[in-house]
Amino acid sequence: MHAVDTLFRALADPTRRHVLERLARSPASVSELAEPFDMALPSFVQHMAVLEQSGLVQSTKTGRVRTYRIVPQQLAAAEDWLGKQRSQWERRMDQFDDYVMELKRKRT
Repeated sequence: MHAVDTLFRALADPTRRHVLERLARSPASVSELAEPFDMALPSFVQHMAVLEQSGLVQSTKTGRVRTYRIVPQQLAAAEDWLGKQRSQWERRMDQFDDYVMELKRKRT
């Protein structure tokens, strides 16, 4: 799987997006992150594994406590991909606009 695919897979889930929003404020333990969600801890830990595999978060373990922090640089890959897509579509729309204007000129 391509790195951007992994990023978008991680970002596709609202739970994971909420976790990233929370981690943008400060690092937090798994239990702190899981608290607002109505799900079993093993299910929540799976979400964290997806985020960690994508590189969007990193964890450290001190004793029995695993703490996560966001890795905002990873979002740059998604941002770059979206920017390229936006540029491509803007170029296509400009070409389409030119084509429509040319058709209008030919009709008059």
